This record gives sequence, C-alpha cells and structure tokens, in this order.
Amino acid sequence: MFNYNCLNPIAKIGLDIFDDNYTCTEDVNAAEGLLVRSAVMHEMELSDNLLCVARAGAGVNNIPLDKCAEKGIVVFNTPGANANGVKELVLAGMLLASRDIIGGAEWVKANASDETIAKSQEKAKKAFAGNEIQGKTLGVIGLGAIGVKVANAALALGMNVIGYDPYLSINAAWNVSRDIKYVSNLDDIYTACDFITVHVPALDSTKGMINAEAIAKMKDGVVILNFARDVLCNEKDVLEGIKSGKVKKYVSDFANPTTAGQDGCIVLPHLGASTEESEDNCAVMAVKEMRNYLENGNIVNSVNYPACDMGVCNQAARVAIFHKNVANMITQFTSMFGDAGINISDMTNKSKGDFAYTMLDLESADLDSIIEKLAAIDGVIRVRRVK
Repeated sequence: MFNYNCLNPIAKIGLDIFDDNYTCTEDVNAAEGLLVRSAVMHEMELSDNLLCVARAGAGVNNIPLDKCAEKGIVVFNTPGANANGVKELVLAGMLLASRDIIGGAEWVKANASDETIAKSQEKAKKAFAGNEIQGKTLGVIGLGAIGVKVANAALALGMNVIGYDPYLSINAAWNVSRDIKYVSNLDDIYTACDFITVHVPALDSTKGMINAEAIAKMKDGVVILNFARDVLCNEKDVLEGIKSGKVKKYVSDFANPTTAGQDGCIVLPHLGASTEESEDNCAVMAVKEMRNYLENGNIVNSVNYPACDMGVCNQAARVAIFHKNVANMITQFTSMFGDAGINISDMTNKSKGDFAYTMLDLESADLDSIIEKLAAIDGVIRVRRVK
C-alpha cells in the first residue's frame, strides 16, 4: 500500500490510473509519493517517508533537486507530454508578431458601437498590416521534444528552418525533418534568421544567452520568441534592442515587471502547457512514472537519478540502493549478499553525476539484517526494499 499527496490539482485522468493499493492523503509527511505542478518545494521539510516526486510538466526549478538526491528521493518530470501545446503557442506567437492581430481586434472592440464599422474598417486596417511567415527563416535553439515539433511545423508552413542543439539526442534526430538545416554554431542562427525561438533548459550555461552581444549579431527586425524560461533572455538587453529597432518583437510566455506592457513585447501569462490535453498527458505520464518506481523500483525520466529499468521482479525479493558514485560500492554490496548466502539473480548499476543507483533481484526474501548492514556502508544514502 502506498500513500500519495497532490501539492497541486492533478488531472483526474491521471489520478484514475492509481489502483486500490494507493491512497490519496492530505498529510504530506505520510506520503511516499508527491505529485506537483507549480508548487514551490524549496522550503519544504522532506519527510523520511518520501520516496519520489513526480512533476506533471517539464520544468523542475520549483523542486530542490540536490536536496532530494541527497535523501534518496527520485524526482521525475514528464518531457514531451506538453510539447504539442507549447508548439502550437509558439506558432501563434510568430503569427501575432508578424501581423498586428491583437491591435486589429482591439480596434474592433473599441469601435463596436460604430454602425458604419464595416465601412470604416477598410481605412483602419492599414494600420494593422503585417507580413506572412511563409518563406521566412526560423532559427530553433534546442531540438528537444518541443523544439523538434516547432521546427517540423514551421517547415510545413513554408518556412526555412535552421536548428541548433549540441546535445541532440538520438530520439530527436530520428524525429526532426531532414529538410531542416542543422548548424553547430549559434552565430549561424543569429545572423541568418528572421525569427529565433529558444527551447533549452535554464542552466548556468544558458541563462542570459540571448543578450546584447547575441542581439547585435542578429538581422534587423528579428523576432525573438521565448516559451522556455524567461531567464534565458537578458530582457533588459532585449528592450534596448526593441528601442533601437534591431528587434521587431519579443514574444514571451512569462509575465514579469521587466516586459509586461512594454512596447514591442507580446507577453502571455505562461499559457504554453495550459491546455486540457497537455494537463491530461502530463498527469498520466507522472502517475505512470510514480507507479513504476514505487512498485518495481524502475526509474524513467528522472532529473536527479539515472534511468534504470529491470522490469517486474519475478524473484523472491528486489532491493534498491541509492549511493554516492564512488569506487568499490558494488563490491561491498555483492560481498554482503555472498557472505549471507543470498544469491543475486540479476543486478544493474547506473550513475548520474555524483549519485548512483543499484538494483538487485534476489533468491531469498530474508533480508532484514542485511538491509541494515547495507545502509551502514559509508556512501550509501538509502536502501529500499522494493519487493
């Protein structure tokens, strides 16, 4: 039996995946699993009962990843589950930046009482004329789940597309159209593109990557789209680019005092994944990840521990060990089981940065004493009996 808690409302279609072995508890400290969307967890006390956190979404900046890793708490996210919703909004952002749709709609609203509006619109619409996106060049920085979808969709709309991603995954490479030009230098994006959209995680190496230096290399009248994280752009530099005429529009999905209401900025209230479909997809993926881990010990889509999958255990027992990624750990584990006369039928060990995860399937279920000994090994963070 497992307890879970929802720090934010989670779509019912996801929660319905839990079976009778799961109970939703209001007591956070009693939960083995937490489901979260936007709730900030950095100041939370993490209970010793807590085994995992599943973020129904991609970004995890609201979760203390290192703190969780140090306690043997696995943090999951749901990459790709909201990709289509974000993709569609990026396309909408390009259209909003190209043609003054918002201005035109506001004009109609302001002149709603004009009985001759059908006639006066013919003169007024000249103020809202724009450009088509067909034939323009889009630069996509980051070809992950969202970036690939944006790139392929833009290509289908008749745009030329240039992609950049030094960490392009095999899966993404299979999905990206061969008609997209791939470059290995960001300057090729900056100098050639009419539109530039950013789809990378917020890391020390990416924060502020769109800055005065980068903007200076861009084409005059460039449109910058940011539907990933606001910190990826130095927004004060972007505003200076707008004032100078270098930047035509800045489209952002992150409202803040720097850009809200500023000329040349189209700012949305974080609507990227705010679709019923995206929320459903994220909830379903998050619950499946949590169940697979709690029931089998398998780790899929974790951001602080390595991927590790041994399927369903068909042996007498399964043990999972969280430990520091240092030498001689596996030898100590296997020696202890050997000394206890317990045969290991299967084993896997994976590492990620400073942390490692080892799972062992065993032919004996009499493990109480050896689990205590394993936990006492220097460098072991947590020992969990899965079965």
